[in-house]
Amino acid sequence: MKAAELKKLKTLLKKTRNIVIVTHWSPDGDAMGSSLGLYNYLALKKHKVTVITPNDYPAFLAWLPGNNKVIDFSVEQEKAKKAVEKAELICTLDFNSMQRIERLGKYILDSAAPKLLIDHHPQPENYASFNLHNTKASSTCELVYELIHLLGDRKRIEKKIASCLYTGIMTDTGSFRFNSTTPRTHRIVAELIEAGAVNHEIHGRIYDTNTEDRMKLLGYCLCEKMKVFPGYHTALISLSSAELERFNYKKGDTEGVVNYALAIEGIRFGAFFVERDGKIKTSFRSKGDFDVNKFARAHFQGGGHRNAAGGMSDIGLEETVTKFEGLLPSYKKELE
Repeated sequence: MKAAELKKLKTLLKKTRNIVIVTHWSPDGDAMGSSLGLYNYLALKKHKVTVITPNDYPAFLAWLPGNNKVIDFSVEQEKAKKAVEKAELICTLDFNSMQRIERLGKYILDSAAPKLLIDHHPQPENYASFNLHNTKASSTCELVYELIHLLGDRKRIEKKIASCLYTGIMTDTGSFRFNSTTPRTHRIVAELIEAGAVNHEIHGRIYDTNTEDRMKLLGYCLCEKMKVFPGYHTALISLSSAELERFNYKKGDTEGVVNYALAIEGIRFGAFFVERDGKIKTSFRSKGDFDVNKFARAHFQGGGHRNAAGGMSDIGLEETVTKFEGLLPSYKKELE
């Protein structure tokens, strides 16, 4: 963040403000961890804070401190709109385009309140008065920690804030195994543990609370639905809405499935396609230099990071998979 922006933000936050925090559609661990981490920090500073999500998020994130204060725009649209209308500052976390919050984006852009963008995805839209943007950060939670540090309150991070931020850093780094994990990431995590985040409990709440249906769905994905293309070092998994229904799908049940496609020895490109809510959602992961952000932007109305991205498809599931398979020969050299 530029020095002039930081100075203005500090001045703005000297008084008690109505603040709205917004994160992206289908929030994940980093989205909710950063949103509720910032919520708990600003509430500690006596601001009146509202967190709004465009839609629901997985049940394994419902334990996060402040979860009971979140407004789901898809369910409580009028309540969310009133909060935005009263806002004196709007914080947009873990997304770089208003398309990522769908219908909620119109109300955010219509608001005269200054916007604070906190994000680590490339190519952010130019809508914010204050920008804390760094594509080298492991997660948006890491950047929320940086913001608290810049505001001179690092020592005020307590257990609720630390637990939220630890959750987002842990999930967005794949439990600290992705190449976005830096020495600074580990130093921040150490401070969060010292501040009260109980690392083994948080890991258990995120990864060890699976339902029987979710585990059976994962087994079905690996045994019946995975296709491997050795010549292109690629693997994909796809699921139809009927298959989700067969396994009593709940929000979050397919979280992380794409990583299993990438876990095969020799595979550099993993893809996951799922039919949900009348749309085809795409998730891409890669190893090394293959840029799935560019791939998603070019072919699937999406984007993200070099090694982790997503998008959407307007055609059917089978047609989407066929389209993907047809693109692979064009990327053969890049995937070698």
